[in-house]
Amino acid sequence: MKPITRISALAVGLAMSATAAQASCIVEYKAKRDNPLELYYDVAQVGGDCTVAEAAERLQKKLAKDGLTLLKVLSVRKK
Repeated sequence: MKPITRISALAVGLAMSATAAQASCIVEYKAKRDNPLELYYDVAQVGGDCTVAEAAERLQKKLAKDGLTLLKVLSVRKK
């Protein structure tokens, strides 16, 4: 039984560390789309560090896929 307990404890520890490494942030932002001009205010979840710079970088990539341009990050908070 001891080897099974050790393996289970190791698996739980790895799962918890992976969850911590994938911490996410909630970003409140303004964006736009041209032709015709559309303005957006929304909240999105992004991974990585919860700094404005890191969140803005990740959010720009995410928004570009939808044809949006990030105008401003209003706030960033940990989930």
